[in-house]
Amino acid sequence: MNTTDTAGTLSSRVPRLRRITIWSEGGWAVRIALLVLMVFVFVALFGPWISPHDPLAGSLRARLVPPVWQDGGSWTYIFGTDRLGRDILSRLIAGARISLMVCVMAIVIAGVIGTAVGTVAGYFGGWADRILMRLVDLALSFPVILLALLLGAIRGPSFANIIIVISLVLWSQYARMSRGETMKIRNEDFVDLARTSGLSDLRILWHHILPNIAPSLIVIATLQVGIVIVLEASLSFLGVGVPPPAPSWGSMVADGRSYITSAWWLCMVPGVAILLTVMSVNLVGDTLADRLNPALRGRNL
Repeated sequence: MNTTDTAGTLSSRVPRLRRITIWSEGGWAVRIALLVLMVFVFVALFGPWISPHDPLAGSLRARLVPPVWQDGGSWTYIFGTDRLGRDILSRLIAGARISLMVCVMAIVIAGVIGTAVGTVAGYFGGWADRILMRLVDLALSFPVILLALLLGAIRGPSFANIIIVISLVLWSQYARMSRGETMKIRNEDFVDLARTSGLSDLRILWHHILPNIAPSLIVIATLQVGIVIVLEASLSFLGVGVPPPAPSWGSMVADGRSYITSAWWLCMVPGVAILLTVMSVNLVGDTLADRLNPALRGRNL
């Protein structure tokens, strides 16, 4: 068999992701979830241009103004103001930007590291598999909050700390999944044919293993968006996440907990934003799991 025939045979064995039409195939709940996510992404990307006020600037004269639908509310501050007179809506928009940045950076970093570790362990096996999987077990056993508190005590609260902590939490899930998927296909005929044709292990991993496990990677990444949002909000709530005065949703909930009886909107509004966003992400993620890899639906990632 010549090189051209071999390349053609190999390329034909690599599956392609089929087109996923969630909007038309999903029900009304999925469509609402997609609309919520579209709004979330839109305000996160264009927040500085659509924000009605400066999220960091306040006025004590406008302190604790209630939402517009409550007595004493004003259309100037639709969701009210906080204890420093800062607009809640503007801070929600700025917080969405922070959440989106954390999601993208943490998932990309964790995905790259975890996939590399898992595919190498699953493809080569032996001592490489044993050593790398023990690292995965170590990552899974380390307490998240303890790690965040440790980094916060050493370096202080920072955006970088959140990325580090969340990436250390998530990469092991990619490693376990990619290892299992790689072990299933490493002895398939098209992989043996690639070895026979003289392709290097690196090229086989990149061109033939990775495309076969890509659907599972996409599903895991989608399902973990909600996990990242909750983790970022939890760390910021505890004071080891995004440092003030940056308007993280978690820190907004923490600032409003002392006013839960007198100014309920301070913590309820960002709390509802977290709830709607995470529910929407999980619903869309489950729909993708049904289409791409049903075995991952409902898995505790």
